[in-house]
Amino acid sequence: MRLLTLLLSILWSLPALSQPYPTKVVRIIVPFPAGQATDILGRLVADQLTKTLGQQVIVENRPGAGGSIGAEVAAKAAPDGYTLLMVTISTHGIAPGLYPNLPYDPLRDFAAIANVGLTPQILMISPKTNIGSVKELIAQAKTREIFYGSSGNGSASHLAVEMLKAAAGIKLTHVPYKGNNDALLALMSGDISVLSDTIPGAIGPVKAGKVKAVGIADVARSPFMPDLPTIAEQGLAGVEAVGWIGLAAPAGTPEPILDKLNAEVQRMLLEPAVQEKLKSLAFVPVGGSRAEFTAFIGNEIAKWRKVIQEAGVKIE
Repeated sequence: MRLLTLLLSILWSLPALSQPYPTKVVRIIVPFPAGQATDILGRLVADQLTKTLGQQVIVENRPGAGGSIGAEVAAKAAPDGYTLLMVTISTHGIAPGLYPNLPYDPLRDFAAIANVGLTPQILMISPKTNIGSVKELIAQAKTREIFYGSSGNGSASHLAVEMLKAAAGIKLTHVPYKGNNDALLALMSGDISVLSDTIPGAIGPVKAGKVKAVGIADVARSPFMPDLPTIAEQGLAGVEAVGWIGLAAPAGTPEPILDKLNAEVQRMLLEPAVQEKLKSLAFVPVGGSRAEFTAFIGNEIAKWRKVIQEAGVKIE
């Protein structure tokens, strides 16, 4: 079977290598609904590649099952450079440890191209509580039951708090919601006391004074919230929960095509208009080599699998 796959890959590669790439429309599969961050960044990448590649690059939304439907479609596509996938912390970081029967392998079935942008999780506290810091949260969690919400069981917002719980050695009671908006409303009303979300979802309510931000789950402070200390600065190391969105292709896509696409993404991220768009979304541009992105994905899979296993998180 492996030999057959290799031979098919070589045969698919021959037309791509015999003439300049691309010679027809390229599609980028976005495994989430239109309007979400992955879709917005996917369309940004598509627009920029259309300008620089000389061929139309379109976005095809294939949402469902936490991104696994679209990812599976991309994994099974011909590895010729004409089907790409916007990959995320959900599809290529968390999913491998969360779903025992995931229909694709992020490392085996895909070739990483480039990481586009990062946005860390922010730990937020309800204004109905008297908790004002990570240290105060830990202290109170040792004396009473505290409820925290998330956008769903196994979501990044859920696992970020599970990571904090493990690092601090505390108990918090999980209340899953159908989405970030529902969880945020529960936080503002005081139905829950704690919620983690990425900067794009947190920055508005925090600046409006509707919730309190007490820490950022990253190694450094964010340029979008420079006055907010990291969780590590408050004495709790090892809580690093950073959302990310990048670009990948089916495994077996010819190396020259992958290198070309990586170079185009790197060039795109230097464009002032692109940087301004990412800034408006509270994403920090990344770029980097294909090897760096591959290693990054491998590290993310290992990190989140450990969190999931230690927390006993299961999807019914």
